[in-house]
Amino acid sequence: MIGTSAPFSTSSAMSQRRSKRRDNNPNRGVSALRRTGLKYRVEMSSQPLPQPVLDPEKRSKVTVDKAHGLWGFFREDKKALITPEEADSFGRPWVVEELRHKSWEDLHALWWVCCKERNILQTQEYERRRLKAGYGDAEYLERTRAVRLTQKAIKHALTERYYAFEEARRVAVTDPEVDLNAKPGTQAYLPSYSDEALMEEEYPVKRRAETPESTV
Repeated sequence: MIGTSAPFSTSSAMSQRRSKRRDNNPNRGVSALRRTGLKYRVEMSSQPLPQPVLDPEKRSKVTVDKAHGLWGFFREDKKALITPEEADSFGRPWVVEELRHKSWEDLHALWWVCCKERNILQTQEYERRRLKAGYGDAEYLERTRAVRLTQKAIKHALTERYYAFEEARRVAVTDPEVDLNAKPGTQAYLPSYSDEALMEEEYPVKRRAETPESTV
């Protein structure tokens, strides 16, 4: 008589745990060859695995904020890879002579425009290397160099203004007509004589000729 043996199956239905109580087997998952086991217990679950949605029409629509900060790494057309014609079309860097006439707000805005441009160029370069496009390496180096030269010129212009301010402050310390401790809203420049006295001192003949003589 042939005895019946216990059924053996490798399916998940037979391998999953039937009760919540563990079997407390210390050798569960230990390799017979290396005598090494897992760091945690391996169990099968009866919960179904998620299935991918292959139909694009049935997928959930993901809404992205148009003003999201990550859009700053792309152009307005939201393309990560540009054409060779677009990569070759760019202008020259700003020079110090042009930036000397700009205000502080303009220089501050231009600096962050350069930072945003460098992020966009890095994103496009990464996409070209990933796809192995085979073009745009020389243009990337030239455009990056132009942006960095602009940032260097901005630093140059601001350094000149800093030294000019420090020189003016050093002169104002020794000038008795300048009050560096003046409160906000008050006049810091206190001239020793008025503008009329200055004009009379510099142009006495002209001022005397313009004044009508009194008749007796």
